[in-house]
Amino acid sequence: MNNDAFAPNEITENLTIGETRAMFALKAAHSFAVSDARGDMLGGAEGMFRNDTRVLSHWILELGEARPSLLSGTVSHDNVLFTADLTNEPLPPTGGKAAPAGVIHVQRRRLLWDNRLFEQIHLHNFDDSDLTVLVRLRFHADFRDIFEVRGMDRERRGEALPAKIEGDHVQLGYRGLDEVMRRTVISFSETPSHVAAQRADFELDIPRLGSSSLYIEVGDEHIRPSRERYRRAAAAARATMRQRRHRGASLKSNSRLFNNWLDRSRADIALLVADLPTGPYPYAGIPWFSTPFGRDGLITALQTLWVDPSLARGVLGYLSSRQATETSAFRDSAPGKIMHETRSGEMASLGEVPFGLYYGGVDSTPLFVMLAGAYAQRTADYAFIDTLWPSFKAAMGWIETTCDAHAHGFLAYARGAEGGLVNQGWKDSNDSVFHADGRIPQGPIALVEVQGYVYAALRGMAKLAEHRGDSERASHWRTRASTMRHAVEEYFWDENLANYAIARDGDDSLCRVRASNVGHLLYTGLPRKKRAQQVIRQLSSAAFDGGWGIRTLANAQARYNPMSYHDGSVWPHDVAMGAAGMAQYGERADVVRLVGETFEAATHFGMRLPELFCGFPRRASEPPVAYPVACMPQAWAAGSMFMLMQACLGVDIDGRRGIVHVRRPRLPQGIDRLIVHGLEVGGAQLDVGFERIGGRVVTFRERGANDVRIQVEQ
Repeated sequence: MNNDAFAPNEITENLTIGETRAMFALKAAHSFAVSDARGDMLGGAEGMFRNDTRVLSHWILELGEARPSLLSGTVSHDNVLFTADLTNEPLPPTGGKAAPAGVIHVQRRRLLWDNRLFEQIHLHNFDDSDLTVLVRLRFHADFRDIFEVRGMDRERRGEALPAKIEGDHVQLGYRGLDEVMRRTVISFSETPSHVAAQRADFELDIPRLGSSSLYIEVGDEHIRPSRERYRRAAAAARATMRQRRHRGASLKSNSRLFNNWLDRSRADIALLVADLPTGPYPYAGIPWFSTPFGRDGLITALQTLWVDPSLARGVLGYLSSRQATETSAFRDSAPGKIMHETRSGEMASLGEVPFGLYYGGVDSTPLFVMLAGAYAQRTADYAFIDTLWPSFKAAMGWIETTCDAHAHGFLAYARGAEGGLVNQGWKDSNDSVFHADGRIPQGPIALVEVQGYVYAALRGMAKLAEHRGDSERASHWRTRASTMRHAVEEYFWDENLANYAIARDGDDSLCRVRASNVGHLLYTGLPRKKRAQQVIRQLSSAAFDGGWGIRTLANAQARYNPMSYHDGSVWPHDVAMGAAGMAQYGERADVVRLVGETFEAATHFGMRLPELFCGFPRRASEPPVAYPVACMPQAWAAGSMFMLMQACLGVDIDGRRGIVHVRRPRLPQGIDRLIVHGLEVGGAQLDVGFERIGGRVVTFRERGANDVRIQVEQ
């Protein structure tokens, strides 16, 4: 191998996406970076990404000619700073004496700010003499689109441009097939002793018990790095993250470990939120979904609505601005639809994938309207609702028109064109909807939970119309909601399953499969109480709950596989929706159990819940089994904590009347006291406390506005 370059495939660690080696993520604005515990980026799923393009695919630190040994790697609790503590392997002489292993402490610190990567490499010499140390950085930028990194092949790519090498920086470039020039400029605070297209060497003199530092920046232009620039970027990043973390109410318990989970969830939401012109919006997850998604943003906003309504406002504003106004089979759009996904990479701009602005999600539109009704109930911010009223009416227009085309009035989907998503509910893998014998059904497909979303959307619109004085439209939407409820009860309930089937297919046949989708149906309040109780018993049984939460599929069903993406795995957001659904029907014991199981799972994932994990039954003294390519952090996984706690505490807020309703409150096992700090209701703030006294959980006002009532039902 040429010393001035390296072939990326010669770096063998973590080259396959399926590796389960720990990855550490940072995010800021439209960029994110993923590395291993050393801070190295070795291809595979790792790298620095900007606007859906990997602008740095390999980034490797060596001392001498070997990677240093790992002591520890971590991301700060506020998700701003990555730190790796390393030490040297035996070093050959570099203009001086050789050095044994373990005499140089390397602290590698990194952050993202303003779409730039800032890195500090600090070396401290604990040897008994002065040392000259060769510090080598190897780097490569493959400028792969995010869909290529995920495994999609392309027949053609653009042109990799020759590197431009200057004394203190290297510029790498790529001209895409879309004629967009993409650049990566790697800038150094010190002039390298040797620099080439994929390598920079520095010979650092470090006195005995002394230290030396090197600063590097990676961006799209050359700016000379320095200690001062690094510190300013770190201060700005921390201030921004602190501001995001302080939005809305916070939860504190008497358990330090439980608080770590609460705080980590809050920090992960803050990390993933982008401050867009329309307000805050949670990007879905790192690495594969670091972009606005309709469904993910809407569900995350529903999860956090009770503690932070500003996120829901931002989500509604952004999705309204991207609402479809025309029909396109390729983009699966129609007037009134709410987007599923937006991408800004080369493949999206060329139309190689339809996801530049894609509408192939059947549930985003009813969830959009459903969130609007919930936001109005929570905040009484009717002035904002009025500004978006045309968007809500357009969304309802698409929903009603589509339902009218179905024999039973259901909202069904079939993809508009090849290349689009086959399945368009939240379980959008190709095999996630099937018949009892495992056959894949023909479309259009009507999913059971989507009809629940429509039911809730109709009820929400009726209330909003009533508030606007439009009794005619209110009556119309209320009637349609009642019709939808009766239709679901008639055409989705299966007596043999004693449950609702997952879907009806294009032949009007039931897909008689027991799946977690019914938990979402419970959340909307559609099922009759007797049937809801039967569903809750099944979701709480071992067929669904193996000890780490509700699986996406009961274990006796065809296609059940606990290692699959949607057919037997555990998704924390799905568990939370199911728990919130149980709470709708007054159930608390099973909710408390699910909170406990989810918390215990979080303890095995560093207090950060992944997008999903495998659904194997719980085994004594063993952790849950990780899913190898799960996003972590993931917005609706982090948001699941807030929804679970709301379901457990029985909190519901009426912003118009200024009432905090608390119904049959419970605390998680092992938690005897919990305070919700800074809960905003009608412009006033209060702290609401919950404490276990004897066999009861009492609710009290810890501090705050007396004009906000707390109404408790035991």
